[in-house]
Amino acid sequence: MKAVFLDYATMGPGLDARPLSRLFSEFESHDVTARDEVAERIRDAEFVFANKALLKKDNLDAATRLRMIGLTATGTDNVDLEVARQHGIAVCNIRAYCTRSVVEHVFGVMLMLTHSLGRYDATVRAGEWQRAHDFCLLSHPIRELSAMTLGIVGHGELGRGVAAVAQAFGMRVLVAARPGAAQAGGSRVPFDDLLADSDVISLHCPLTDATRNLIDGKAIARMKPGAFLINTARGGLVDSGALAAALENGHLGGAAVDVLSKEPPVDGDPLLDHRGGNLIITPHIAWAGNEARQNAIAELAANVEAFLAGRERNRVV
Repeated sequence: MKAVFLDYATMGPGLDARPLSRLFSEFESHDVTARDEVAERIRDAEFVFANKALLKKDNLDAATRLRMIGLTATGTDNVDLEVARQHGIAVCNIRAYCTRSVVEHVFGVMLMLTHSLGRYDATVRAGEWQRAHDFCLLSHPIRELSAMTLGIVGHGELGRGVAAVAQAFGMRVLVAARPGAAQAGGSRVPFDDLLADSDVISLHCPLTDATRNLIDGKAIARMKPGAFLINTARGGLVDSGALAAALENGHLGGAAVDVLSKEPPVDGDPLLDHRGGNLIITPHIAWAGNEARQNAIAELAANVEAFLAGRERNRVV
């Protein structure tokens, strides 16, 4: 059996690929595959693994031996699922592999923002503590999580993980009704109510037609003055220009974004131009704890083993 990994470099350094590679007589790994190289590299493969490499109709039509596509992420937008279905190609994603990494990232940035840790670090390095008259320097607000309400948009694996830790901190937790739903149901609250009642909002929903620019200027205007926004989901959920303006004019207390609409942001982004101390930008690394990335390899291997045994596991197609 021949397997090809198209973009192994996206998994980051220091991983052990043997749990996956040992399953195949031939395992070919490429750090990067350009779009015009995909068809040739998968032509004779029975198994193809990819994170962001595009597997569309022109590639899949030529891959006559292909039996399974294994994605190293939960999202499937880089694969033409209908063409895979027509060709009888199984498509599997991985799930719940990075929950702890994402949850820890969310609370890391949440504490940095609510306790003004970055700003205090900057004041010390600027010599302000050294010139202070008292033993401590209280020049920036410090807010305890236990006195705050957390609004969660997207209550899947990651949203539930964030909610559990928030409750351990003593936070009140609100969960938004699904974007696009006619009304809230069960314990979920209408999206507009969540915007108005939350001190912190954390996004964990997929990017769809219903959620694109979900956090736009109107949504931000409904948020509490001084509230915080955290986005570790997809950049397209947030109107970057509107968020940058709200940080500039002080309507929001701060924001942390791990994702932007275009990645890498080679054409710039309004948030990259913001110079205030109330914004944290990280380069799509919330998922990428060492353990989470190794979990991803293990999940890929488990999907292959299930497929070879005739069992469905994490099947999308």
